[in-house]
Amino acid sequence: MALNSPPSLAQHVGDSILPSFPVFNRLLFLALKSNHLAINDVTYGDRATYEELLSDVLHLRNAIRNSLNPSLQAKLLRGDRVCINILAPGGYEFSVAFLAVAALGAIIVPISVAVPLEEAIYFANTCRSVAIVCASKYTSLAQEVSSQLRASHEPNFTTFQVRPHLGKSLIPAEKVVISSDHSLDYASPGLAIFTSGTSGPPKCAVRRRAFLDMMAHGIAQLYDLSEGDVVLHTLPVHHATGIGISFMPFLLAGATIEFQSSGFNPAQIWERWRKGGLTVFSGVPTMYLRLMKHYEEVLSQRADVSEYASAAGAFRLMISGSAALPFSLQVRWQSLLQGKRILERYGATEFGSVFSVRPGDMNNPDGSVGRVFPGVEVKLSNGDEGEILVKSPHMFSEYMFDPKATTAAFTPDGWYRTGDVGRREGDYYFILGRASIDIIKSGGYKISALDIEREILGLPYVSEVMVVGVEDEEFGQRVAAAVVLNKNTFPLSISKLRADLRSRLAGYKLPTVLRVASELPKSPSGKVVKKTLKKQFFPEGGHPDIQSWSFVKSKM
Repeated sequence: MALNSPPSLAQHVGDSILPSFPVFNRLLFLALKSNHLAINDVTYGDRATYEELLSDVLHLRNAIRNSLNPSLQAKLLRGDRVCINILAPGGYEFSVAFLAVAALGAIIVPISVAVPLEEAIYFANTCRSVAIVCASKYTSLAQEVSSQLRASHEPNFTTFQVRPHLGKSLIPAEKVVISSDHSLDYASPGLAIFTSGTSGPPKCAVRRRAFLDMMAHGIAQLYDLSEGDVVLHTLPVHHATGIGISFMPFLLAGATIEFQSSGFNPAQIWERWRKGGLTVFSGVPTMYLRLMKHYEEVLSQRADVSEYASAAGAFRLMISGSAALPFSLQVRWQSLLQGKRILERYGATEFGSVFSVRPGDMNNPDGSVGRVFPGVEVKLSNGDEGEILVKSPHMFSEYMFDPKATTAAFTPDGWYRTGDVGRREGDYYFILGRASIDIIKSGGYKISALDIEREILGLPYVSEVMVVGVEDEEFGQRVAAAVVLNKNTFPLSISKLRADLRSRLAGYKLPTVLRVASELPKSPSGKVVKKTLKKQFFPEGGHPDIQSWSFVKSKM
C-alpha cells in the first residue's frame, strides 16, 4: 500500500525510482557498496553485477508498467491486488522478471516451464493474472496462453519478453532512488506459489510480501551467508525452495548465485564442483542420491577421484530439504565431506522453514531435522508426538479465491495443519511422515514408513525405496516396499529382505510385501508421490511382480 501523499502533491515515482521496500533498499546498498557479481547464468551465458541487475529490473519494470492500461497502473499504485505470472527457468531472465514484478507492486506468480498449455492457462485463470512475463525460450507458450485468455475473457491480457530489456543503457546505482511516499505494504500479498497438487488440483498459496524479506534474512542469518558465498542453484524456481532458500537469501546477503537450469545431470554437476569457486549447494534428497551414485559407480573408479572428493569437501555448506534425507545417505556423504554433514531442514509451500539443522551443531541427533526456526511456534497434536501444527510469521495468508480450503487448512485456534507427523526429543524434532500415507496401521501397531525406509536404504544393495501400507483384511494394512536395486545386484526376494532387516527392525515392522522396480518416478520437485505410486506398484488386483510373505511361517 502506498504511503498517501497530500492530494495536491504528485507521487514520488519515476523510471529510476524504486518503491520503498527493504529488498530494494538492500539491493541498492549492495550495488553502491561493492557491486560484485550477483547472477551468473551458465546455461544462457548471462552475467550481471548488482548494479546491472538493478538497471535491468528498472528497464523491465518500466516497460511493463507503461504497457498496462491506466486502470491497472492506478490499482498498482493504490496497492490493490494484481497478479502477474512469470514463465522462466532459474536464471538471469527469471531474476530480472521476479524483481521487476515485485517493483511494480504486483503479486509474483511463477509457473513451471514444463507445464502443458492447458495447465498454464489453469494457473493464469486461477490467480486471475493480467499478464505473463517470459524468458525468450518460452515465448511461444506464453503467447499461446495470452491468445487463449484474450479470446475467452481477458481481452487485455499481455505477454512481456524479458530479454529485449536486458543490457540497455545502464542506469547507474548513483541515479537510482527510493521513493519517499510510495512503499510496498509488508502485510499485503507479494508472492503466490501453486502447490504440487498431490491431493487434488493445485492450490495457489499466497505469501505476504514480508516473506520476500524476513524469511530471506532469517535463512541468511541461520547459514551465515555473506558476499563471499557462491551458491550453485539447480532447483525449480516455481517452488518455495527455489525462491525462499536458494534465491532470495543469497541475493540479500550480497552473494553470487550461479544458475544451472539445463536439467539435473550428476556428471555435469560433479565436473562443475571440481572446477571450484563454489561455497554452498542446496538440493533435495533425490539429487544427493544421484550425485552419490555417480561418485560411487563412476568417479570412484577414476585415477583422479581425489579431485572430486576434495571438491565436495571444500563446500562450506550443503543443504537438503523438500523430503526426508535417508540417514544411510547422510552417512555416505559425511565420509566424503570430511566429517561435515548435509544440513537438513523441514518446511513447505504454505509455511516456509519450520525446523533446521544449524551449522556446527554437534548435538543434533542422527535423523533429526533440527530445532525450531527462529520466530516460529510449533506444537505437536499429542504432546511429544503427533501432527505438526505451525504458527509462523512466514505463513501463507490464503489459498487464492478459495476460502473453504483456507479455513480447512487451520485449526479453530489458528494453527496450520501440516498433515505431517513428528516427534520431539528435547529441542530436536524428527519427521515420521505424512499422517495419511507414511503412518501404517498394521495389527494394532502404528508404524512409520520413513523409519523402515531408512533401514532398507542402509542395505548395500538398495538404491531407492518407497514403503507404504497396503490394505489387508486380517491386519488392516501390510508393510509394502517398492525397491530399486543397485547395478549388478542379485535378484531380491522377500525372504532375503526380511532376513537382512531382522537385526534392524522389530518383527512387526518387517515388510511382508515386496516389488522390485527399475525406478521410482519423481514429481518435478524431485519427490516420490506415494499416493500415485502406491496404486501403480501395488494395485488392488495384484501384479505378477509382487512378492508376499506368508504369515503362517512368520513368527512375529
